[in-house]
Amino acid sequence: MTKNSTLFHCTNCDYRPAKWVGCCPECSEWGSITEKVPTTASLSQRRTGSINLKHLEDIPDTHHTRLLTGIDEWDRVMGGGIVPGSLIIITGDPGIGKSTLLLHVAHTLAAHKKVFYFSSEESLTQVKHRAARLDCMQNPLLFSDQAHVESIIESCLAHRPDLIVIDSIQNCYSNNAQVIPGSIGQLREAAFSFMRLAKENNIAIIITGHITKEGTIAGPKMLEHMVDAVFYLQGEEQWHIRMLRAVKNRFGSINELGFFQMEASGLHQVPNINQQMLNDISHAPGSALISTLEGSRPILLELQALTVPAKFGIPQRIITGIDHKQVTLIAAILEKYLQINLSSHDIFFKVSGNFKIKESSVDLGIALALLSTYFQQPLPEKSLAIAEISLTGAIKPVNHIGIHAQEAAKFGLKNLFLSHNQTYEQPHPLPLHRLKNVYELVGFFGAK
Repeated sequence: MTKNSTLFHCTNCDYRPAKWVGCCPECSEWGSITEKVPTTASLSQRRTGSINLKHLEDIPDTHHTRLLTGIDEWDRVMGGGIVPGSLIIITGDPGIGKSTLLLHVAHTLAAHKKVFYFSSEESLTQVKHRAARLDCMQNPLLFSDQAHVESIIESCLAHRPDLIVIDSIQNCYSNNAQVIPGSIGQLREAAFSFMRLAKENNIAIIITGHITKEGTIAGPKMLEHMVDAVFYLQGEEQWHIRMLRAVKNRFGSINELGFFQMEASGLHQVPNINQQMLNDISHAPGSALISTLEGSRPILLELQALTVPAKFGIPQRIITGIDHKQVTLIAAILEKYLQINLSSHDIFFKVSGNFKIKESSVDLGIALALLSTYFQQPLPEKSLAIAEISLTGAIKPVNHIGIHAQEAAKFGLKNLFLSHNQTYEQPHPLPLHRLKNVYELVGFFGAK
């Protein structure tokens, strides 16, 4: 084989430069150019058999029972349990609790299913100590510290488990990729091998992945396209709460959230997250309570606003948890119609609980929080605001008001601020404040 027979290609975008370079000219990825000497089989096309094409009606239906763990928060986010033959990736910050959560899930399923747990990052001694601390020693869960992809696949084909946990894919390596573990080429090769193992043998596989400093999955974007579901485990520092959020799920909704609390004995599900949210809410100026739907679950959140006269030429707008344009727009509407000079004030705004809101149904809550801090008067105690605000200052109805109202009544809220023409078929569980436009808002703060 001559020197000119050596091929170079980018493992991220498949660009093929004439020689090795540190950074791919096509996708700007560093360290993705790999060298490969083509074999005789790859240099000459080999004849292959014809493809057996089928009509959809000729394809047999297969109904597989989902793997239920009994951990309700987990099962709901999965879409009703783990689907056999699916490839799932869970990622999150270092130390957030990915391994802890998966050990709980694997141990619970091992009571009635065959489960293999491959720990490529920690030794078996470390895993045993964690299992003892989490009280996960009773069920027959099988462990290995093997990181070689081909060996993992061979063992799984020989013993046919129902679920495989691989923690993590960044430390796995394959003989088919002549680069170091954790590189883009190895990640892509390992993910493809595990995908074929899951699909062809009806084995559910859960893998953990690292994230970058930007908070996305480390590795090629193709990794997210290969798998059936992508879940992020995120943290809330104040309450030690962990949120399991789906960003891709071929077998369920991507809007569901699961809540877990980190304790000494591991991650425990939190079915009553709204009660914890309400316990931390203070009845103070600048605070307004809103409700947002995460999948099928209404979440009660506190909006916190602070306005102070600007000390410099350009007022500050420091906003977290919600699109800053949405808060700026509501402030402009209030200034236009209520003659409140918010444009000369610094505005600080945040959403409690490390949540991010994208719904327009929180417009009324934003307006009430801004007015409350501007007039330095709190809203009526235990009040919930849910409505949109138009550019003309009109207060508009929203969808699913019944779900929000029932959740508010369940936790003892006393007032509900909504649009005057909001339809609601069921009996109202709360006293209602029906509002037509923003002019009626100032009456709650003693202003004219």
